[in-house]
Amino acid sequence: MDEKKSAKKHTKKIEKIKSSVFSRSLSLAKLTIQAGASIAQHGVTTALKSKESKEETWKQLLQNQAQNISAELGELKGSLMKAGQMLSMYGEHFLPPEANDLLKSLQHDSPPLSWEAIEPTLKKQLPPEKLELLEIEKEALASASMGQVHRARIKATGESIVLKIQYPNVDRAIDSDLRAIKTLLGTLKLLPKDFNMDPIFAEVREMLVQETDYELEASLTEDFHNRLAGDSRFVVPKVLREFSGPRILATTFERGLRADDSLIQSLPQERRNRLALNFLDLYFKEIFEWGVVQTDPHAGNYRIRIDPQGRDQLVLFDFGATRSYDLDFLTPYRRMVKGSLFNDRDLFLKAAMDLRFVHDNDNPVLKQVFEEFCFETVEPFIEYNDPRNNQGQIAADGTYDWKNTTLPQRLSKKVFQIIRGFHFRTPPREIIFLDRKTGGVFIFLAVLRAKVRGRDLLLKYIERIS
Repeated sequence: MDEKKSAKKHTKKIEKIKSSVFSRSLSLAKLTIQAGASIAQHGVTTALKSKESKEETWKQLLQNQAQNISAELGELKGSLMKAGQMLSMYGEHFLPPEANDLLKSLQHDSPPLSWEAIEPTLKKQLPPEKLELLEIEKEALASASMGQVHRARIKATGESIVLKIQYPNVDRAIDSDLRAIKTLLGTLKLLPKDFNMDPIFAEVREMLVQETDYELEASLTEDFHNRLAGDSRFVVPKVLREFSGPRILATTFERGLRADDSLIQSLPQERRNRLALNFLDLYFKEIFEWGVVQTDPHAGNYRIRIDPQGRDQLVLFDFGATRSYDLDFLTPYRRMVKGSLFNDRDLFLKAAMDLRFVHDNDNPVLKQVFEEFCFETVEPFIEYNDPRNNQGQIAADGTYDWKNTTLPQRLSKKVFQIIRGFHFRTPPREIIFLDRKTGGVFIFLAVLRAKVRGRDLLLKYIERIS
């Protein structure tokens, strides 16, 4: 489940959320008005100050706005929080840090709804005769932006299952919530003047609408379950259609531990490496073989099931953000990856132009910086004797230390160089969730403290690309 939080950490419960478009819009308008007033006051009070003093005051203003947003979010939940998560993952590479910090403040750690508040939704989704078959725990197992999870038991069989219940009316507030975020970013003047966010917001909207369709998520979960049915390295919950509906999703309960759990962290390096390679293999399979990608790599969507014999498994959750990609996009994207890996500048540039990352008449320096950025992203998979391995990032045995690397920071510096120095066009809309996936994979392997030779695995897929 996205940005999943253990509900047991929360002693407080929310008794209701602002689910109507009017009440949500009122709250968000209040934030925007406050932001506008703060900017006006900032202009007056800093008119005679030095540049350094103005910058410090501006940072303080943004911090105050982030606190105001967090204070208001408790009763909002829904697409505002989810969109903040989506856009901030994108913003790590493509937005100024001030804008991204504000988006991160939308990811408020909000407690679950109380049982009294969520039960009416449950009763709307399941008829009494179905509810009678279940013994449902009133304490939420986990909570997120769009819904929360309750554990249940089928009385007749004793089987443990989970019910993912959507918060009331979150689907109706998507458009107004996105407009509010856009207005807030505009009011605070946090986006570059020539930066067109419309395609990005369109992609986020499409995904938010998809994630509120639990019947579609049931089908997507079944698809992944079938794809991985013969692979013992992975566990995908089984969907229970008899207890599912448009706003409720029932699946088998699958046990496991988070990657940062002390028991997982204490596993021998070899076992953590094996888990990391299996995770990478699934990522490559999605992009290079299936063209179907689960694009929400939040840590809460994965668990690890420890096996006494060392055959540990990855448990996969939440397929609501699964996206299928057309070959019109995937073919040049895969060629960009291949060109980057093999230092093939002609192959890379042709693919980058096909996807309109760069244009033929672009500044040569821009092309060079963009090329350097992409060629650096594949660092974990280069050879030991590659000229790019100038700081010994790849060990002599070909392994890469995913935890102790400065790659994310180096990539961010390259992006800021592009934003500051050139007219920056919006990347293809498809890239937002692929970037989110890639970033999540990196984080997962870093949490596992993996030291693996990933090149051999990637080559199995890359060599199929013409």
